[in-house]
Amino acid sequence: MQTFYTSLLVLFSFMNKLLEVFFSLLFNTGHFMEGTTNSLSEFVDSQVLLGLYCLPSLKVIANGGVGIDHLDVPYINSFGVKVTNTPGVVSDATADMAMALLLASARTVIEGEIPTMEHGSGWIVLWCLTGSTLGIIGMGHIGYKVAQRSKGFNMRILYHNRNRSVEDEQAVGASYCEKLDDLLKESDFVVVVVNLTPDTTGLISHRELSLMKPTGTLVNVSRGLVVDQDALVKALMSGTIRAAALDVTHPEPLPRDHPLLTLPNVLITPHIGTNTRGTIRKMVQMMVDNVLAAMKGLAVPNEVKAK
Repeated sequence: MQTFYTSLLVLFSFMNKLLEVFFSLLFNTGHFMEGTTNSLSEFVDSQVLLGLYCLPSLKVIANGGVGIDHLDVPYINSFGVKVTNTPGVVSDATADMAMALLLASARTVIEGEIPTMEHGSGWIVLWCLTGSTLGIIGMGHIGYKVAQRSKGFNMRILYHNRNRSVEDEQAVGASYCEKLDDLLKESDFVVVVVNLTPDTTGLISHRELSLMKPTGTLVNVSRGLVVDQDALVKALMSGTIRAAALDVTHPEPLPRDHPLLTLPNVLITPHIGTNTRGTIRKMVQMMVDNVLAAMKGLAVPNEVKAK
């Protein structure tokens, strides 16, 4: 087996297959590496700090995914280490996941399975995506892809974003809501697709949930900390909103006794929005390309710099 240098610290933690693909692509390049990679799951800060101090030859940390909220980029950069991510390649898969959660929640797929398995039949009142109003919070790459897909269901599309894009609006037939409150009041389904920042932490809390329709559904495919989970539990138990569908929580996984896991109107998946074969391979290839560029002293395609 080809010898691998210890100066490459690999911090994959969410999937053995991802590690296998990474090494396969890396060995095929035939280059000496001095990089660091990490997975999409939460980064362990102590490992990063240990790596920075113990690996003086470290040149780059290649993040798998778009979000870098788990990385202290200014601190890492202070060691002369570059940070990269993989924008773009996760957009389609994450948008697909958002639509899957929308459909599963609206058509009560999980609830419908229970009477079928136990009694062979059941009568459940369902909700329809077609003709309903979708509110997208965060019209970036992923939010735009969600809007594209929702057009196929003839949904009325609203969006709230830091910056308005008339071009995107016209392309998907969306309407801009300058105030988040307006979007929350009018939407039947609210999809959260924002990066986790100090400004978006706790973006959806008691007040925001109280503005939603009592028949409304909240879908979160961004980061768990964007939604105040205590407020969400209260809203779901009190009937302030109808349901929630979450691909992200905080922490991940939730403790087994967490209230969200006991509510019948909550659908939770284990942060699998990007976990498709094609997406993983594209993501890892981009990570390898970023590392190679950094090692060769070339411009790094997807470098994330401290602001």
